[in-house]
Order: sequence, then C-alpha cells, then structure tokens
Amino acid sequence: MKTLSELIRMTPVEKVLGSADVKIKDVTADSRKVVKGGLFICLSGAHVDGHDFVKAAVEKGAAAIVASRDIDVPSSVTVVYVKDTRKAMEDMVPFFFDYPTRKMRMIALTGTNGKTTTTHVAAHILHHAGHKTGVIGTIHALIGDKEIPTHNTTPDVIDLDRILARMAEEKVEYVCMEVSSHSLVLGRVAGCEFDDAVFTNLTEDHLDFHKTMDNYAKAKAILFHMVSAKGQIKKGKSAWVNMDDPYAHVMEEGVDDRNICALHTYSMIHPEADLYAHDIHFTGKSSSFKVTYEGKDYDFETRLAGRFNVYNTLGAVGACLSEGVPMETIVEGMKDFKSVPGRFELIDEGQPFTVVVDYAHTPDGLEKILTTAEEITKGRIIVVFGCGGDRDRMKRPIMGRIAARNADIALVTSDNPRTEDPASIVKEVAAGVEEVKKEKPSLSYEVIVDRRSAICRAIELAKPGDIVLIAGKGHENYQILKDKTIHFDDREEARKALKLKEK
Repeated sequence: MKTLSELIRMTPVEKVLGSADVKIKDVTADSRKVVKGGLFICLSGAHVDGHDFVKAAVEKGAAAIVASRDIDVPSSVTVVYVKDTRKAMEDMVPFFFDYPTRKMRMIALTGTNGKTTTTHVAAHILHHAGHKTGVIGTIHALIGDKEIPTHNTTPDVIDLDRILARMAEEKVEYVCMEVSSHSLVLGRVAGCEFDDAVFTNLTEDHLDFHKTMDNYAKAKAILFHMVSAKGQIKKGKSAWVNMDDPYAHVMEEGVDDRNICALHTYSMIHPEADLYAHDIHFTGKSSSFKVTYEGKDYDFETRLAGRFNVYNTLGAVGACLSEGVPMETIVEGMKDFKSVPGRFELIDEGQPFTVVVDYAHTPDGLEKILTTAEEITKGRIIVVFGCGGDRDRMKRPIMGRIAARNADIALVTSDNPRTEDPASIVKEVAAGVEEVKKEKPSLSYEVIVDRRSAICRAIELAKPGDIVLIAGKGHENYQILKDKTIHFDDREEARKALKLKEK
C-alpha cells in the first residue's frame, strides 16, 4: 500500500484538489474494478473515455481520481490533475507494485511469429534446470503450473504489474514474457526491467497499426533499447537476434550500450553466428539437429517439427545460456518438451493422415507451416484458412496466394470476422487463390464461409498419407462475430469431424 503523495511524486502533476495523504489500496483504470480506497485513473481511448465513468468509480469507493480535464466529485475524494493520464499511469503503477521486474530475471521475446513457442521453450528449459518460472503471453499467464487468463499478448501496465507482483510474491525466479509491438509503442511494459531480449523474426502483420514495415521494425527495436538502457538495477543483460531475418540489423542497432547488454546472434544459415543450427532432420512429429556453440557441436532432439521451430528453439537456448544454464542441461531438457497448444498441434484420433492445428494468421506464418508440411508428408497438403476482420486487409490476397502456391487443396473460410461481413473477407482472400489457380490448374480450392463446415470438408477429403492444416486460430476457443462471441475451437471441431469420418 502506498500513499497518494508517494505516487504523485513519480509523475508530473498540474494540481491536487484534496488530501494527498490518503492511503491507496489499489489502482485501476476500469471503473468496474474499483475497490474502496482505490485510485481510479481516467484513460481516454479510441472508443471510451474514463472521465465519463468517474461517478461509477466514486460510488464504488474510489479515494482518489487521476484526471486530465475537469471532473465533479465529492470533496472527500482527492483529484490529481495531470496533462497525460496514460503517462501518469505508466509512472505510478510500477512504483505502486514495488517494481516487481527488479525482483526476478525477465526474458522478453518479440517478433511476428514464434513468440509463444519460444517463451514456453525457454520456461521449460529453466524449469528443467531447477528454477521456478512464470510465463506471460498470448495464451495465458502461468505461475508454475497455475494458469491466469490474459486478454492481450502483453496486458496493460496495471494488469501486467499485478501479475508480475503476484509472481514475485510466489518466489518466481524467471519470467518468460511475450512482448508485442503494440505493447512497446503503447507503453504497456513501462517500468519493466528486462534482462534478456530475443528477436524471432519480422514479417507482414499489424500494418493497420504501424502503417509500414520500417515503423513495425522500429517498434520491435524499442525492446532492445530498453534492455540496454543506462540506470538499470540488475546486471548481466543480453540480446539474442535471429541474424537470418532481414530486419535483424534494426534490432542490433537498438542495443545502445553493449557494455550493458551483450549482443548475440543465432542462425541456420551463417556458421559464424553465436548459435548455429545445422544437419537438420525432420519427421512428422519431431526434429533433430546439431547446434554449434563456442566451437563445439551439440546434438538436439525435440518433439517440435519444422524449420521455424528450430529457430524458436535457438532463441530460447540463447537466452537460457545467457542466464547461466549449461548447454548439456538445455539439450537434456529439450528432449521432453511438448508442443504449445495451438502451435503446430497434432490432432490424433488414430486416422491414417495427419491433422495439425496452428495459430498461423500472417503470410509468413502460413508459409512456414505449409513449408513444414512439405517437409514431413509425402501425400497431399490440404489447408483450411481465412483472415480476421477489422485487421490489415492488404494481407488477405497475399495469404490466398501463399496457400494456393503451397497446398494441393485450399479451403478458404471465415476466421474472426468481427464487425466485417465474413463473405466479403473470404472474397478478398479467394482473389489471391484465383491468381495462382490460373497458373496452377492442379490446385483444387473451395470457398466455404462457415468454418465448421470447412474443417469437416477438409477431413472428408483427406486420404491416407495426406496432411490437413487448419490455420489461423490455434489455441483460441472462440470466434468473434459482428454481434457476439461464440465458443469455437478448431481442435474440438477437427476431433468431431474425424470421429464422424470413422463411422
């Protein structure tokens, strides 16, 4: 618990009306979550203005309000006026929670694809080495084996610090955390002190927000500025960059002080990288490869299939090496790592063909799982995919072309249409398929807007030796429609379809 006077010393304040000596029991920007004696911060967003909910916050017992425009409250409630309430939140909240990231080692993963798998691989290795770990990412937050649901890849400052404070209280030693470009630009990780930063890759995504790939890359590079910044409490910082990615140099340039943060690279192309993977072999359910590190080769065996998972493994291995885990321990730990939910997840009901559910929802992600399918199957590749609504429209025909080029049968369907008409989205995706179809007459494709029907159709078409890829939603167990969100899980639907086919 902190006093309001302590909190407001952390940020520029224009004026305070009322007592600053009041004790603050909690902080929130959601009026529904205000507790008696809490501080309510009025955030102005694209659709909602927190100033409009001051009355509700006061009724729930708020002791103080942080605002950027005039508000009317009882004299018993203190009002702190600031120029920018979001900046005030970023300044005050980490202090309120006693800067939890200073009490644990923080491994931050950023990139378009691979963050979730890399995060879980790193946590698994550290757990295998005897450390208590926490995970924060797209799927969930974990404290050991306990799950805490999250709503964004990186939660907002308040939710994030609340989770981190709980992790610190429960004696977590290492937190492996996905850090999105949005969170870096929007200040969701303000006040976090990271120890290791890993860059997986950068491919087209979120251009509705960033507008250009250069802007997107600069957003990711903020993480590398943060881990190499002066004035940090902890020592022993490192940065691991996938040097095979065209934007690797942007991340490397983001490491401002290499005396503070050691810069390392990993690669499957360049033997001079600090970690170099080679002699790679795949099966449908596993990978084996050698990794050269400090002049010595190590033999890796994992249950992860595909080249992209070799990259993910290298990023996690690098961070763990920087945290002092011996390579021999890492190699041993990787042998029993299982796949992450919804990331190239095998659906096995005893059928004579392979079914995989994957979160691939970007052009690069889709291309990677299709390339992996080519490496592990001798039969046909059947892909079910679509694009989300209210997101980057430019990638829709691109994804259609990628699917058409790499698959034998493409089934274009709905993803999370949100406020858009599903049929319109599907039409834009199918336009890319049509382009390739003109040059590839062997391609078979269908447009089936209803996702359940598309999954059933894919499994109906599958023959022994084929592979069915259901792409886009991965671990998600919902579908966002125009007027509601419904329960929908690709894995459940695939299992149902497989059981129907057996009959």
